[in-house]
Amino acid sequence: MGKLCILDYTKAELAGMVKPSFRAKQIWGWIYHQYATSFETMQNLPKTMREELAQTYEIMPLKIARKECSTDGTIKYLFELSDGKTVETVWLKMKDESIDEEGNIEHEARYTVCVSTQVGCKVGCSFCLTAKGGFTRDLTAGEIVAQVLAVKMDNNLAAHRRLNIVYMGMGEPLDNLDNLAKAITILKDEEGLSISGKRQTVSTSGLSTKIDKLGEMDLGVHIAISLHAVDDELRTELIPMNKAYNIASIIDAVKRFPIDTRKRVMFEYLVIKNKNDDLGSAKKLVKLLHGIKAKVNLIYFNPYPGSDYQRPSREDMVAFQEYLIKHGVLCTIRDSKGLDISAACGQLKEKSLT
Repeated sequence: MGKLCILDYTKAELAGMVKPSFRAKQIWGWIYHQYATSFETMQNLPKTMREELAQTYEIMPLKIARKECSTDGTIKYLFELSDGKTVETVWLKMKDESIDEEGNIEHEARYTVCVSTQVGCKVGCSFCLTAKGGFTRDLTAGEIVAQVLAVKMDNNLAAHRRLNIVYMGMGEPLDNLDNLAKAITILKDEEGLSISGKRQTVSTSGLSTKIDKLGEMDLGVHIAISLHAVDDELRTELIPMNKAYNIASIIDAVKRFPIDTRKRVMFEYLVIKNKNDDLGSAKKLVKLLHGIKAKVNLIYFNPYPGSDYQRPSREDMVAFQEYLIKHGVLCTIRDSKGLDISAACGQLKEKSLT
């Protein structure tokens, strides 16, 4: 039997496992503040305790198997888990550091980590490369947390430096809700990485009943809906799961979800040439979102070898955006990042298999 992963446990759980319990806070600090990867480095713990911990637990349940760096600052990681399975994580620079005339830092650079929640995915979206590999297993809470830790360590980002987390990598987050919720709780801990719920966004392809469950957990996170279509016929082509969770059920669940009144619900809309990039679709989308404080994020389809879909034109993207804004819907176009590397979800993993 393999070792337990210490990242799988909340601070409260760790306090119940380690005696005396105050040692849990010290261990927690070593891991989340000092980025310790071995118990031997935890010098304020008794030697016998360090040895016992090393025999029972591992700290990092993954390692970098492959890494690709884009000219725009995006880094795509392929992590190998303890059982040899692999998942992808993306490090995104959202805003560059700004320096004033005297050489002082005015604003620090802003980063987002796109995290995976499963090895593979059950949803089977027709546009997603991850779907080709099918579903293998859920990630544990520790394996989710470890992705954030690993990229912070690899980019020399101090523990106190905040970043945003989006659960938009491999897998459907709400299909692994219990482990996801635990990971969110661990990452939120103020004595750990202290990444508040406001900085964490859960993206879902629309498991409406589990949207309700996530809302009941009151974790303070944002939610993003991968909508991608304005009618059930096209959405079922793109996301077969739509047969079980249609657009109407998703919209109803969103209306029930507890939202900070200052915030908006994000709707991700993957724009595919000659599929959903016309103004007729824009008009239907405005009607669909009526009554919801929404923000629409238009996303260019990111082509990959063998895909049946094409990237839309810039002109059609802008026309779609302008229509939504004109009709009262906040809308942005997400600039594609990492186009010079394997940035599409599942692309680096697929490349490693060829």
